[in-house]
Amino acid sequence: MTPEAVPSERFDEVSSFESSDAKWYVVHTNTSCEQKVKEHLEHRIRVMEMEAQIFEVLVPTEATAAKDQGTKKKGASKKIYPGYILVRMVLDDDSWAVVRNTPGVTGFVGLGRRPTPLQEKEVETIRYQMGLQETKPVAHVSFQEGQQVKITDGPFSDFIGLVDKVHADKKTLRVLIHIFGRETSIEIPFVEVEEVT
Repeated sequence: MTPEAVPSERFDEVSSFESSDAKWYVVHTNTSCEQKVKEHLEHRIRVMEMEAQIFEVLVPTEATAAKDQGTKKKGASKKIYPGYILVRMVLDDDSWAVVRNTPGVTGFVGLGRRPTPLQEKEVETIRYQMGLQETKPVAHVSFQEGQQVKITDGPFSDFIGLVDKVHADKKTLRVLIHIFGRETSIEIPFVEVEEVT
């Protein structure tokens, strides 16, 4: 991710704000100040009464096991993307200014001159890493019958097989693999296979 400062320009006006209209944006911060920037931004949102446009601020972290006194383990976390926070907001001039002028913020991440929102799949992956989402996001791959795939998880991990049937509604595949010299059919979730290239 390469941050680009976005110049002060007019964004599309949004007449009515709803949480469903909001998108996630990546905001670049001074390194090691992510939590402080989050606190400053949340304070500015309250003081400037921007709760109807800026809905959530996250510092992407994941749990790690840290040793305490050399033997005991206690919960700790590490930043997934040091120097970045995520903000879910409806982007317009006012919300942009509130975030951009928060102490510690160095700019939005974006292509060209505008902040670029994250895709839903990217947000799901980050939330899963953070433990905020229980189910692992499914890679949106279009499997086809006769395609060769490698099983990446479960009791048949590392087996190579052929896709016999795609169950898109259940997000599973029926895969033919060879076990003990015989072709065997197994049903497996999309997330436990990858394409063989």
